[in-house]
Amino acid sequence: MTADAEVPDRVLTIPNVLSMLRLAGVPVFLWLVLGPQADVAAFALLVVAGASDWFDGYLARRLNQQSRLGVLLDPLADRLYIAATLLGLAIRELIPWWLVGVLVARELFLLALLPRLRRSGRVALPVTYVGKAATFCLLWGFPLLLLGGVPGFGTAAAAFGWAFALWGTYLYWWAGIRYWRLAMALDGPA
Repeated sequence: MTADAEVPDRVLTIPNVLSMLRLAGVPVFLWLVLGPQADVAAFALLVVAGASDWFDGYLARRLNQQSRLGVLLDPLADRLYIAATLLGLAIRELIPWWLVGVLVARELFLLALLPRLRRSGRVALPVTYVGKAATFCLLWGFPLLLLGGVPGFGTAAAAFGWAFALWGTYLYWWAGIRYWRLAMALDGPA
């Protein structure tokens, strides 16, 4: 999406309802990880959330139900799931806190773009394939790390989890740098 004026103001659309349901799952996921430590259930919730992430975008395009709210909700839900997963795994000492710091630093790096986006009449930048790939890797890597402690999954899940998590972290930063460059190229005062 380019400018906000090109995106309808619709609120109640099928993709937005899916995004809202996905957002409602964030605290449930965090409770599953930190409360009963129901790792398989938490993993299943992340799989459903990841599938709905793809599905709401597909439906928005297919049904022509894009909206300003959807442009905001979709990446917000992604970031909240990543944040909840990072927090839960770090508290349980399944990932190191330095990894949390690297990913949070990327978010702060991009937060500095908001004033420039607002001045150019935008609320968000268009999602890129690199950004989607990063989110995909992170949303698979961290749950696999979660399964690394479940009997029957162990070493294989942890190995694949670390591969996805580290590759996703690299892609997350690469996408962030690309978003930064795109924002710097926007029309409007610096």
